[in-house]
Amino acid sequence: MKTGVYFCNCGTIISDQIDSERVRADVIEDGGNAAYFKTCSLLCSEDGKQFLENELKEERPDRVVVAACSPREHEKTFMRVLSAAGVNPYLFQMVNIREQVAWVTPDRDKATEKATRQIRAAMARVARQEPLEKKELEINPDVIVIGAGPAGLKAALTIAEAGRKAVLVEKSPVLGGLPVRYEEISPTMECGPCMLEPMLGEVLHGEYAERIEILTSSEVADVVGSYGNFSVKIRQAARHVDLGRCIGCGECITPCPATTNNGFNLGLGTKKAIDFPFPGALPSAPYLDPDACVRYKGEDCRACKDACVVDQEVINFDETDRVLERSAGAVILAVGSSLYDCTKVPNLGYGTVPDVRTSLEFERLMASNGPTDGELKTSDGRAPETIAIIHCVGSLDKNHKQYCSGVCCEYAFKFNHMIAKKSADAGIIHFYRELVMPGKDGFSLYQKAKDNPNSSWVRYDDIGAINISAAGGKPNISYTDSAGGRGGVAADMVVLCPAIVPSGASERLGALLDVSRDRFGFFEELHARVDAAQSKIKGVYLAGTCQAPMDIQKAVNSGMAAAGYVLSGLIQGRKLELEPITAAVDEERCSGCRVCVSVCPYKAISLDPAKEAASVNAALCQGCGTCVAACPAAAIKGNHFTNEELVAEMEGVLR
Repeated sequence: MKTGVYFCNCGTIISDQIDSERVRADVIEDGGNAAYFKTCSLLCSEDGKQFLENELKEERPDRVVVAACSPREHEKTFMRVLSAAGVNPYLFQMVNIREQVAWVTPDRDKATEKATRQIRAAMARVARQEPLEKKELEINPDVIVIGAGPAGLKAALTIAEAGRKAVLVEKSPVLGGLPVRYEEISPTMECGPCMLEPMLGEVLHGEYAERIEILTSSEVADVVGSYGNFSVKIRQAARHVDLGRCIGCGECITPCPATTNNGFNLGLGTKKAIDFPFPGALPSAPYLDPDACVRYKGEDCRACKDACVVDQEVINFDETDRVLERSAGAVILAVGSSLYDCTKVPNLGYGTVPDVRTSLEFERLMASNGPTDGELKTSDGRAPETIAIIHCVGSLDKNHKQYCSGVCCEYAFKFNHMIAKKSADAGIIHFYRELVMPGKDGFSLYQKAKDNPNSSWVRYDDIGAINISAAGGKPNISYTDSAGGRGGVAADMVVLCPAIVPSGASERLGALLDVSRDRFGFFEELHARVDAAQSKIKGVYLAGTCQAPMDIQKAVNSGMAAAGYVLSGLIQGRKLELEPITAAVDEERCSGCRVCVSVCPYKAISLDPAKEAASVNAALCQGCGTCVAACPAAAIKGNHFTNEELVAEMEGVLR
């Protein structure tokens, strides 16, 4: 076997500290197994790479060792040179004699001996390496986007603008997520529906709309496959209204005899059995709620159908739920988040004391398309004279949620502004634990709230120091502030600002897609700082508040980031190139114990029932070796990191 060794002087950084001639003598002349040993001043330079390529073409070695700098820096560089010279790049081993020897070993003789041992080890190892080959896989460039809030909408639109197809799956009958229910968005006080309308318009009717399939009232039921080739089953509930033919006139709503609580207003108002979720909702078509419709309770009612001015077939009472199948190369999770259950903080009186509202309920009360048409009223119809806003409900609390949601203070200051605009004389009391104003614009609403003479501020240390009870039909607040002082106030309304928590769909989808969740229940990123849009499952990406609390700006940016990963990884017309450094199972030795399945962090291993042996999905495997170490039968090997290679390397160092 012909092994060529190339020694890089790295200018003079390595050669000043390591005697290459002594290394040459040891690895060739004094019993080494190198066929030849050559030096180069700077192997990573353009001239150096050309030198290496020419040498390889002339010498035609069976194995190659490069002694230079860190493999992290230039291993890929030299592998590309080997490929260009017609040498299998996996028959190459790189030795780090700069960082691990020259930079850390001041004695020249000891540095030379250390470099010699490392090169010997590499030669022993490379002799046992196998000529691995990359594989190619046909891919589907389409994308499934789960969730049609700001992050999901932006991701789908970005995918479509790039010429790809996106399937937008939304569990509710309306697009836009929570912000379309907000009358104003902090910090600029821009109308929420107005802000999202251009993006919604593009998704529904724009230039690229034909590339976006919108599935409302839908949930992902099953996912099989892997990166590049997912098969997804989607369960879609019957809307009973044909979205393609309905013109959104609303004539069917008035004659409907049945009413029910409006879930989009959080039960604060009512709607008809066939109705829009709220005025201005998109798609602009009502939906029929079978649980409220009298027809599904035995009555022969067809009032809505008879009132339709377009075609009586627009409303279909016989429509049933259906299961659709779609194929895609990637999945983007953008399912949003929820609010912490305020009943878990019982001393605040939510659900038991009148006019104690969550922030989302207050948003709907203040919205012009909400249950009170935007008028600020208590439950008995009075205009409130005093409103208490309680920050950090469930946040920064070891008994509830330890993290800060980051956006609660900002919308609390927004409420201050909105209340002052609707009722200039109303008193506003902020009970806060900490105040957070991130970003370049966050301070503006806080400053307005501080400058408002009707605003007052009470700091507390623990949410348990605040107690709300009913007194005279109104909330009565008793508290102990952070200085230990006790006080009380009678308010007409209390607004709670709860912690942002994972949505109810996160647990189910996490299990379905094998996507891990962090200790708080949010989807876990591949790396929270530098790879936050990727999950730990290749091909599944994260966008918006399903991964962490964030504002709309960050959510939209994360949607674009997720789309960017898809567009750069799944290129239309190209095949997916699979790295061969993966795990491989010896089926004859495998007992099917599933230990490897349980420890694989990338969910790349499954049990093949036909063979009763483990099987590795090369598209998902990252070659980490966890399964190799865990297998009790030594039935799994790590390509390019076999036991034989590693033992030979250790023996080479010790010889």
